[in-house]
Amino acid sequence: MGRTFLNSIRAGSVALAMAVVAPVAAVSETLADAMASAYSHSGLLQQNRALLRSADENVAQTYARLQPIINWFGSIEYTTGTAQVSSIGQELDAFHPSIGLSLQILIYDNGATRASLEAAKETVLATRQALINVEQRVLLDAVTAYMSVIRDTQIVELRQNNLKLVQRELQAAQDRFEVGEVTRTDVAQAESSLAGGRAQLAAAQGDLMQSQEFYSAAIGHRPGVLVSPRNLPQVPATMEQAKSVAIRSHPSMLQSQLSISAAEYQVDAAEAAMGPRVTFDSSISIEEDFEDTDYTRVGTVGLTLGGPIYQGGALSSLVRQAMALRDAERGNLHVVRHTTRQNAGNAWASLISAKAQLSATARQVEAARIAFEGIREESKLGARTTLDVLISEQQLLDAEASRITAQTNQITATFALLSSMGLLTTEHLNLNVERYDPEAYYELVKDAPAVRSERGKQLDKVLRALGKE
Repeated sequence: MGRTFLNSIRAGSVALAMAVVAPVAAVSETLADAMASAYSHSGLLQQNRALLRSADENVAQTYARLQPIINWFGSIEYTTGTAQVSSIGQELDAFHPSIGLSLQILIYDNGATRASLEAAKETVLATRQALINVEQRVLLDAVTAYMSVIRDTQIVELRQNNLKLVQRELQAAQDRFEVGEVTRTDVAQAESSLAGGRAQLAAAQGDLMQSQEFYSAAIGHRPGVLVSPRNLPQVPATMEQAKSVAIRSHPSMLQSQLSISAAEYQVDAAEAAMGPRVTFDSSISIEEDFEDTDYTRVGTVGLTLGGPIYQGGALSSLVRQAMALRDAERGNLHVVRHTTRQNAGNAWASLISAKAQLSATARQVEAARIAFEGIREESKLGARTTLDVLISEQQLLDAEASRITAQTNQITATFALLSSMGLLTTEHLNLNVERYDPEAYYELVKDAPAVRSERGKQLDKVLRALGKE
């Protein structure tokens, strides 16, 4: 059931992207536009992409330990003193320069380097999942910022319209006071309501300005004309469905599982380090004497076999430490599993609650409007006081504000539920962005290309391009 649902919401997400991307006006900005801008603008994503590239380099560095290691060396020595050979004294005064090359190849190390290489690869995969988690966070912030601006803009407009209405009510109360139909108390009540409306408008405008600042930080530019999305991605019908998808798809779960695998390889590497090591060693050197034509040219080839016997218990401690870290990762998976299930359940419950609130506030607005219109007409006939009208008007205003908030909460909760399941990504939502490919850099560096090689030159171009971001 979970897999069938996952396929169905993928189709629903494509529909969402197409529906939201379609511009309403030339200057309008859709939710999909805002999410795409946030993805391209985010410094947090850039930071974590760099951390992923750093993890990629750990693979390259470990792989390099399996390759031939070639070094050059050189020295120059000045010798002075006396020597006696066969009762003949000899003055020593000469320069001895030497230069050479050395070569070392790892033949066998009990599998320690191979295990370290596999651990580095698993760490890269885990770091990729961490990057996906950051992507979800960036996109959810974009949704929250976008909907906050829409909500607060609508509430400001609501407060402004209400203020105009209260001003008309005040004018009507003053006119009726002048002809003796109402008392000064009715005028004061209208004046009080007008002052309260101005205060509410000022508060709403302040909230809007804060939401606009949040939008600028999350999206990367000031909000323009925002269009509330009409179609939302499909979400689970039950809480258990949401939890099932989350356990299988959420990047935190996958990251934790991959971290366990990396830790297990680290245990293997620590145990293998206690075994023997065989290397092939070779060198060639030339040494000459500036004072005469004497020189020495030497070449060596050989195998070196060795291994630890006793190092004060350090190697055993490293094995135990690696095991402890592996056990810690296993314990963390237990925590992450429960947290992921809880977050998915909470997100699903929040969405259901938001839907119920939206339905209730819609009925509340309808009833409050009917009541207000009726009370206002009755007031004209003298059956209702100015206070009755103002109270009814405030109830209608509060109901409309609640409906606006409920609409925002429903949309935000929908995307929060996607995030809790690990599906709030540019790929799943089919956003029109240039997606960062985490494998591209890895494929270039995984086998440690030399600086002047063809791939080394490609890497230089990539790094220069990244430096301009």
